Amino acid sequence: MQQKLIEISVGLLMLAGIAAVTFLALQVSARGFSQNQAGYNVAAFFTNAAGLTDKAKVSLAGVTIGRVESIEIIPATMKAKVAMKINSDVNYLSNDSTAVIQTSGVLGEKYVAIYPGSADESLEPGAEIHDTQSSMIFEDMIGKLVTNLAAQD
Repeated sequence: MQQKLIEISVGLLMLAGIAAVTFLALQVSARGFSQNQAGYNVAAFFTNAAGLTDKAKVSLAGVTIGRVESIEIIPATMKAKVAMKINSDVNYLSNDSTAVIQTSGVLGEKYVAIYPGSADESLEPGAEIHDTQSSMIFEDMIGKLVTNLAAQD
């Protein structure tokens, strides 16, 4: 009887550990349970959104202030429209802010960094950011470097 009680308690402890690790993995991967946080929608238009994905973070001064909701192509302009949800407590972004696609580390994930402008008016829900800087593509930079080196020879 004592052996069976030990086996059951070890099994329950293992299940609790697996549940805790699963919960933490979901939170770290930005696909956690708190995706319904209140906020407002803002869109930015990029000529190249390579590597950016849904659920990527949106940050201001290195602090996450929102998430990318969706990415789609606008046929009329041939630009990528990145729809973002900004946390409702971030109501101080000026309407002349700049959106830049950046990379975490050398080969890390892409995210949208917001650089505030100096205008007095704030971004309203549904606002569009047209002052953007697109994603830098590592392969294109290498190609340009190789081409320049070959042209010098």
